[in-house]
Amino acid sequence: MKTNEDILNIVFKVRDELEYEVNESGIVTILEKQDHKIQQIFRKLRFNIPKYKKMELDQYSSEVFLLIDGIRTVEEIGIHLERKFGDKVNPLYERLLVFLNHIDVNCKYIE
Repeated sequence: MKTNEDILNIVFKVRDELEYEVNESGIVTILEKQDHKIQQIFRKLRFNIPKYKKMELDQYSSEVFLLIDGIRTVEEIGIHLERKFGDKVNPLYERLLVFLNHIDVNCKYIE
């Protein structure tokens, strides 16, 4: 089992194949390609099925996502969030770790 110090020293990186957009406000929209065979068949039959599913992150999630660069540790990301948003992000590391776990394990956006 990892200690708290080990967890805070984890470094994540956004997957190279992940497509996303960042608007002028710094909000990230993740573009998930929808290329399942069934979807491709329906597109050929001229059904209006989008090629991408768009998921817009909120202000805090966008900030975290843009800080994930393969260099910064979880602790460094947390320190940045605390400086920028103050008490709004508390409980900081609990929320940060839940988000990072979700986009790693469930969504496979980071590695």
